[in-house]
Amino acid sequence: MAARKFLYVVAALIVLTLGSALAYRFWGQQMLGAVMVPSARFAAPKPLTAADYADRALWLARPDIAAGNEALWLPAGAKRTPPGPAAIFYVHPTSYMAPFNRARWNAPLEDQESLDTARRFMMVQASAFTEAGQVWAPRYHQAHFGAFLEPKDAARKAIEAAYRDVAAAFRAFLAANPAGPVILAGHSQGSLHLLRLLKEEVAGKEVAGRIVAAYLIGWPVSLTADIPALGLPACARPDQAGCILSWQSFAEPADPAAVQKAYGWYPGMTGRPREGTPMLCVNPLTGTQDAAAPPQANLGTLGPSVQLDGKDARLLPGAVGARCGSGKEAGFLLVGTPPQLGPYVLPGNNYHVYDYALFWANIRADATKRLTAFLARPH
Repeated sequence: MAARKFLYVVAALIVLTLGSALAYRFWGQQMLGAVMVPSARFAAPKPLTAADYADRALWLARPDIAAGNEALWLPAGAKRTPPGPAAIFYVHPTSYMAPFNRARWNAPLEDQESLDTARRFMMVQASAFTEAGQVWAPRYHQAHFGAFLEPKDAARKAIEAAYRDVAAAFRAFLAANPAGPVILAGHSQGSLHLLRLLKEEVAGKEVAGRIVAAYLIGWPVSLTADIPALGLPACARPDQAGCILSWQSFAEPADPAAVQKAYGWYPGMTGRPREGTPMLCVNPLTGTQDAAAPPQANLGTLGPSVQLDGKDARLLPGAVGARCGSGKEAGFLLVGTPPQLGPYVLPGNNYHVYDYALFWANIRADATKRLTAFLARPH
């Protein structure tokens, strides 16, 4: 719980110190970088192997885990149904946010705060896919939050080390699920790892024909520098199977400059630079690219909770609409003025933390619809 709130406590202290929320709006990203980038030298964690992932203890969720499996949670207003035939490989976002003066570049597997936060993310994100199938969610030596704030060599090595674990977990996942439909789902750092996983472990391989959809949410995906290397197209229709979805949520007025700057740090999966290339935006309310939809199309946003564990969250139908932006906001999903969901809005009106929560019920319906289309195809 403490780790989940640390970043935002820092932001609040910045605001209090400067006496102005306006200062946080304009300089918050730089300030976060100053306090969140680890000061320690990079030390590579011991890589995990597919054989290691045979151990149930290295998973936050899988079909034989009931106690503590937060992917099984459902909000009030959601109907529980038997899981469909898909196997869902879900990679959680960054939950390791230890203060820089005691942080490592990669999370220790035994770090309880980051594990608790990862379970919280799994509860509000991976749970959206449980109508389509059963969730497999690996623990991994995730890169520290600060690794994404500055393009340092240590940051690159930390992300590489985290990816190695995810790839090993995926091989173990495939060994346990040798046939049948597969859904890939992630958020933020998790989506970054899935982006590379698609290129290296899926494209051109037998498993590519088993992919129902890949939800690379909360990470920018280039239509020209990434998609051609991934072996799957970007989703163009709501009933399309075997395709990729991505969006990044901003309230308005939006200032995505920090994301656009970081977008250029990472070379595309094709090897080409990403800077200046068009970014994929699939509207989760329509299932199509570069579309707009009114609040009435929203089947349910996860409303704010009262309990500290968040398990009393309820669905709020029609709470927020969405449209893919244009011009300076091209590639970003704009949500107007959303309802109060919590205090975790990032600089620039960035609703990154709420990419799933804003559209939870639509994501659930989208996965089921794409699975239905997948099962209807001749195999």
